[in-house]
Amino acid sequence: MDAHITKHFADIIAFAQIVFENVDHSVDMTPERAILRLTAEYGAFRIVVTELFSENLRKYRYYALKGDWVEVGFDNSPDPQVIRLKYGRIGKEHVGEHIPHVHLQDKTELALTDDMTFQMFVEWLKTNIIQEEHGHELENA
Repeated sequence: MDAHITKHFADIIAFAQIVFENVDHSVDMTPERAILRLTAEYGAFRIVVTELFSENLRKYRYYALKGDWVEVGFDNSPDPQVIRLKYGRIGKEHVGEHIPHVHLQDKTELALTDDMTFQMFVEWLKTNIIQEEHGHELENA
């Protein structure tokens, strides 16, 4: 994989280390794909991040968990429920399509979103979740 992806992953890791606690990460790179896996803590939340680059596509998953409860989860996986939400039905022409979406309320709520980045995920947390409990700690991040 190229230097751009290496820098992209390094930037995510550095930002996570500023914003969160107990950041742990691994990077797995081959000529065909690159994967960043990152976990962290912030207050009562466990943060789980995965970014994968392969076949000229960026796949991502940004989750905030409280125990086993999914507080919020942004990803662009080819989820059949998301395909149905976007197109009204699941057709062969959309199988495997990566569509940005968000899971809320322990995955009982689902909505389409714009493409998400790690920095946007942190901003979403600051505005919608973490700010309620620890807002002053993230304001300068």
